[in-house]
Amino acid sequence: MICTNSPVAAPAEAPVSNSGARGLICLAWAHFLNDGAAFYLPGILPAVLVALHQPLAMVGVITAALYIGQVFQPVAGMMADHIGGRSFVVFGLATCTGAAALIGLAPNVWTLLVLLLISGWGSAVFHPQALAAVRSLTERRHGGGLAVFLVGGEFGRGIWPLLTSLIVTRLGLAWLWLIVIPTLLSLPLITRLTPRLPPRSSTTEKIHWRAHRRPFFILVGFSAFRALVAFGTIVFIPIMWKLRGGALVSGAALISTLLIAGVIGQIGGGTAADRLGRRHVLIASAVLVVIFEPLLVISHGWLLWLLAALMGVAMFSTFSATLLIGQDIFPENRALGSGLALGFSNALGVTALLPLGWVLHRLGIEAVFAILTLGAVMMLILTLGFSRKVHPAME
Repeated sequence: MICTNSPVAAPAEAPVSNSGARGLICLAWAHFLNDGAAFYLPGILPAVLVALHQPLAMVGVITAALYIGQVFQPVAGMMADHIGGRSFVVFGLATCTGAAALIGLAPNVWTLLVLLLISGWGSAVFHPQALAAVRSLTERRHGGGLAVFLVGGEFGRGIWPLLTSLIVTRLGLAWLWLIVIPTLLSLPLITRLTPRLPPRSSTTEKIHWRAHRRPFFILVGFSAFRALVAFGTIVFIPIMWKLRGGALVSGAALISTLLIAGVIGQIGGGTAADRLGRRHVLIASAVLVVIFEPLLVISHGWLLWLLAALMGVAMFSTFSATLLIGQDIFPENRALGSGLALGFSNALGVTALLPLGWVLHRLGIEAVFAILTLGAVMMLILTLGFSRKVHPAME
């Protein structure tokens, strides 16, 4: 349950005004820019590997470098709560998009890895304070407010792979710097409309780590396996497409189909979590992912595109629910809860992608999707731990 007696809970219950609605839309736009820049790489990864003369076995290492910075999210959440304000939103967005814009200019793989680490770190700085700001702008239906914010990121992750693949095929990798222009134009407005959050005072209730231990492990376990399946699918679908002789742009469009369809999952999942309960959304999503994941690798033509869209709906329907659970498990520091449910868990799941490049090189794409299917099965098993007995927020 939401702890309304906590000092950090009071701002979260403020009514939504017209300025609050504008702030929510502005944060969704910032999320669009941040996540678009942070996660467009899978759409052009085949071209990057060719340009830097890297084998397929490097896929796992490059992907991990992109996402591993998310492990910093809990730390960024704690720092953001103590400092307050909105500086983490602005600085994180600028850093993430700025580093991502330089990827096409990387002369070697080591420079590429450094840029990916910086971009991922900037994204990790951005998210916790942005999520806390979103919650401060919503009244009671926090799932709906978070869904609006998450949809912005979903559109970013969905559109930018296709957009950057068009830039690469028409102009070349070096022209990827163009993606920073929307951020530069938007930063003044984002700075003005993002709410200033109050800093945590020294009298704020301390975090009860021992009391939160069991729900923490269940939530992080589920979210980590979800990250493995989600990011693994996003990374390896275009590689599978390329191995079958497909073009770079159409492979990126396949990712865009999956991620833009995920918007339906974000909206539907957030609404369903508010009305039907969070646990039901998690179970339904895990069941669907277990069914769809193994079918992707044996599908061709229109069926592959349809399954990609259905996977997007299923995978991303749980993000609002798990973020709210994380915030409510840690009512003493909701930015920390957001960081654990999203960034920290994502980083754990991404570490499992490291050996998948080797698996692809040695055993083929079918073995990769078999491992991702096992990850989906683990998601389903862990949903058994989501119950009111473990924590009221999980139901």
